[in-house]
Amino acid sequence: MSAQLKLYNTATREVADFHSLKPGQVGIYLCGATVQAPPHIGHVRSGVNFDILRRWLTALGYDVTFIRNVTDIDDKILHKAVHEEIPWWAVAQKYERAFTEAYRALNVIPPTYEPRATGHITQMVELMELLIANGSAYAPGNGDVYLDVRHLKSYLTLSNQKLDDLQSAEDADLTYKKDPRDFALWKAAKAGDPSWPTPWGAGRPGWHLECSAMAHAYLGETFDIHGGGLDLIFPHHENEIAQSQSAGWGFANIWMHNAWVTASGEKMSKSLGNSLQVHEILKTVRGIELRWYLGSAHYRSMMEFSFDALEEASVNFRRIEGFLKRATDLLGQTPEGVIAPGFSEAMNEDLAVPTALAVVSEIMRLGNTALSSGDLAGVRTAAAEIRGALGILGCDPFDPIFATGAGANIEVLDGLVALALEQRAAARARKDFAAADAIRDQIAALGVVIEDTATGTRWSIS
Repeated sequence: MSAQLKLYNTATREVADFHSLKPGQVGIYLCGATVQAPPHIGHVRSGVNFDILRRWLTALGYDVTFIRNVTDIDDKILHKAVHEEIPWWAVAQKYERAFTEAYRALNVIPPTYEPRATGHITQMVELMELLIANGSAYAPGNGDVYLDVRHLKSYLTLSNQKLDDLQSAEDADLTYKKDPRDFALWKAAKAGDPSWPTPWGAGRPGWHLECSAMAHAYLGETFDIHGGGLDLIFPHHENEIAQSQSAGWGFANIWMHNAWVTASGEKMSKSLGNSLQVHEILKTVRGIELRWYLGSAHYRSMMEFSFDALEEASVNFRRIEGFLKRATDLLGQTPEGVIAPGFSEAMNEDLAVPTALAVVSEIMRLGNTALSSGDLAGVRTAAAEIRGALGILGCDPFDPIFATGAGANIEVLDGLVALALEQRAAARARKDFAAADAIRDQIAALGVVIEDTATGTRWSIS
């Protein structure tokens, strides 16, 4: 059994033993949402993956400080504000709430703190003052502030690129840059756009500056883990490192990145993700099932989304859920969760969830055998170990968060809808169409959509 947690570090490109900077404590910064559209499943995979990391670290005895930011000022938000004809801050608040609801439906534990970029302008100005004072950044006089990327010799070590191979950073007028690859820490105000005062002129922050300032504010100059999606390695995380190390901060000790959710072989994006928004998928599956699906692959493995795969994962989860229900009925109580040695060993190997799920499958096989033979001790052991595993994966069906809303017990709902549909079918059979229509309308009023097809009647939650 592996007693030592091992994690993959993008910076070193290897799996190594994890040792926190402070005994018994772990600081994590996760790049959160740019709140300019509703979340699709590609967005929330990161939340689920790093929530599993957080739960496992907590199970290992660490006190975890978990920071996940909100980028609430950005070009995309300003563009959406024009398109929707509402203020930019209303766009940000609207979609921040949508993300919060999605995280809650998938049982992602709220962060220790969730800082917004617009609430930390002071910290950003202080960081820019430090960078300008030590020669790492410059203000050319037009209201912009740039980082001099050639000032930091270790630039691009995370993505392993060469500076001279990069294209120009397209975030401001090249006229004012010392080097085309210098990137904007601060952008001068444009007419009609929101802005904040600084010693160099009114404007708004560049994307990269926000995270360096907020991570430093809540986790200090050096912290344990910085996380985010694979697509953030460059330019975002490289530029965070450049800013922070230029300020003399050690910044993140370990960099962890989750892979993408793809559809038709392409990275999930706005164009692909509209039909795969979390709130749309939660009309057809429970939050616990969607979380089970998203968390089942290794966090560094690409996921090719399909509704068939989602349904297969949901069916597999219901089998586990069904075993726990039968075990609880037999035992007369719900066993407290414990961590099985095999599950622990898998999770300590860079969060090897697929291997951990194979352990859960074997435990359930033994549990079903114990159920069949009336072996109460065997049933109790299996149920406790499965509950322990599901707690770490955030998919414990006895968790109160899954008792209502998107987490409602779909098996109970399925049974109730089936009963109503049987009554409707009986009414139609006796040609009492008024009664049949009334049953359909009553079901619809509860938010359940009935669809009669050639292969039978189907239902979904509206």
